[in-house]
Amino acid sequence: MVDEPKPSLALKLKNLFIGPPRALDSKTFHHLSLIAFFAWVGLGADGLSSSSYGPEEAFLALQAHPFLGVFVALGTAITVFVIGASYSQIIELFPTGGGGYVVASKLLSPNIGMISGCALLIDYALTITVSIAAGSDALFSFLPLPLHQFKFWFAILGVLALTVMNMRGIKESVTPLIPIFVTFFITHVFIIAYAFIAHSNGLTTLASGVGSETSNTIAEVGVFGLIFLVLKAYSMGAGTFTGIEAVSNGIPILREPKVKTAKRTMFYMTVSLAFTAMGLMIAYLLFNVAAHEGKTLNAVLMETATSGWSPATSSAFVIVTLVSEAALLFVAGQTGFLDGPRVLANMALDCWVPKRFALLSDRFVNQNGILIMGVIALALLLLTGGSVKFLVVLYSINVFITFFLSQLGIMRHFWIVRLKTSHFLKKFIVGGIGLLLTGFILVSVVVLKFNEGGWITLLITGLLIAVAVTIKRHYDYSNRLLDRLDSVVLDSGSYACNYDITAIEKLNAKPGFDPKAKTAVMLVNGFNGLGIHTLANVIKLFGSTFQNFVFVQIGIVDAGNFKGVSEVERLETHIKGELDKYVDLMRRHGYCAESMYAIGTDVGDEVDHQIAPRILGKYPNAIFFGGQLVFPKYSFLSRILHNYTIFMMQRKLYRQGIPFVVLPIKV
Repeated sequence: MVDEPKPSLALKLKNLFIGPPRALDSKTFHHLSLIAFFAWVGLGADGLSSSSYGPEEAFLALQAHPFLGVFVALGTAITVFVIGASYSQIIELFPTGGGGYVVASKLLSPNIGMISGCALLIDYALTITVSIAAGSDALFSFLPLPLHQFKFWFAILGVLALTVMNMRGIKESVTPLIPIFVTFFITHVFIIAYAFIAHSNGLTTLASGVGSETSNTIAEVGVFGLIFLVLKAYSMGAGTFTGIEAVSNGIPILREPKVKTAKRTMFYMTVSLAFTAMGLMIAYLLFNVAAHEGKTLNAVLMETATSGWSPATSSAFVIVTLVSEAALLFVAGQTGFLDGPRVLANMALDCWVPKRFALLSDRFVNQNGILIMGVIALALLLLTGGSVKFLVVLYSINVFITFFLSQLGIMRHFWIVRLKTSHFLKKFIVGGIGLLLTGFILVSVVVLKFNEGGWITLLITGLLIAVAVTIKRHYDYSNRLLDRLDSVVLDSGSYACNYDITAIEKLNAKPGFDPKAKTAVMLVNGFNGLGIHTLANVIKLFGSTFQNFVFVQIGIVDAGNFKGVSEVERLETHIKGELDKYVDLMRRHGYCAESMYAIGTDVGDEVDHQIAPRILGKYPNAIFFGGQLVFPKYSFLSRILHNYTIFMMQRKLYRQGIPFVVLPIKV
């Protein structure tokens, strides 16, 4: 048996901050999944937290016409409910997860899905950045101005802290944030209710003010000027109310029954967001709130609303409310860390981004995706200096690219299946209204904010699309080479072999099982051309040296199959079937052959810790073999897009003194 190596200092530090590896068993999915309330916190915080800066953006856009904010508030609430209803339809259509990337890919085309995915990736990175930056603004709103010099560095620490929390796992990153979320919701619902109760006699005055403001504005700029002013403010505010898409994208992490849980989460999110966003805008009017240097509009509202209370009570309420607001904005960054890596993983499975982004860590999170989202968020903070106003411009464009494409896809789907769909007209109308609203907001934000920095978002997204197309072309080229390798070696369904493998038939197999005989351990990844060529090369180079053959395959649990127990069981069944083909082939030629497999998140760790000790305990004279593809030309993309797992396994086994031979397979 091979001694288990002692954990290194790096591993000890990893376990301290990230946590030890999780075991993959039937209870894993239940333990990691989120009920509707937890999902509302982890996924809905993005939408609810946008009420910390969205109403302010819309209200300030009205400038000298604040009473028109009532129309903007009503329009915003209607928009939230319509988009929420449309995404509930998407949840029903895609019960295993249907974010903007999947919806556009399946209902429109893979290329349009890629555009939606690239927009989403930028959006989720900006979700993290704008949430942390806005949270810092809210927190420092009640601190002395001299301390504001530390606001930027506080935001940097916030991104780093969320990155580490998400590396630990989904539930671990959400659970500690529940008190923050609940405090925010209760304090804001209270202040909105208080505004209406305290001004119950003044609602008539508010209505009169809206009427007078409307008449005066029409007299000044005309009807079309009034419409333009309201629509401009509406697009600025509604353009920030994001996060709705996160629920349909995050279905894989929800508790069974997933569709029911997702729809309940969507209900919580839309109601809370519509109420808070609309209520805050009307509360601004009721308390006659105006902009104040160094403070958010919500901070001014809280101070004004509580000015008649005792100083101690007022101060305590304002501090608790603003701290919870700042903290919730930090929580909202969770959406970027939860859904951004999932979009990356889905795009990796379709070969638009490096395939390593589909891999999971031993904590069953998209570790590579979390790290890249954290790095991009830090870069955006550095480039923008943490300016919320500038970040909101960048932020509001991409999310509505995805919203628009999703609504377009759902409309196209319902039109195609209209004769087979119950309540077709209702669903089509909901999707149509959603399409019009999201399209209008997208065009408005692009036009109005293009010269203020919106072009930067479009440029970055365009560059990301170009990178995705380049990566896809490389993978398509590699897959064509592999298909050619498979077609040369295998005659589908009959296991007939080409001239290389006929060398097996020429050998004189030694009958009888002898565990002490020379044993070839073949690491394979399915019954394919690579595996057969590797086996043929072993026979060709070593002749009849080996009497025993052991075929090993590691089933990788990645973002594509980490969706439930049934998916993992299906993976296990597939691996057994592939390995049985190798065993059958060798036994038919008189050799002793068997197979071993393991299921995990890392090939090297499973071979190193599970497979190698088992094999060496049974076959002490074993030599490990693996095939490495050799491409006709090596390029920069070849080096970064292919992980060369076989060399990593070779290093791991070498450290234990286990012989491992890598055989080149030219394609």
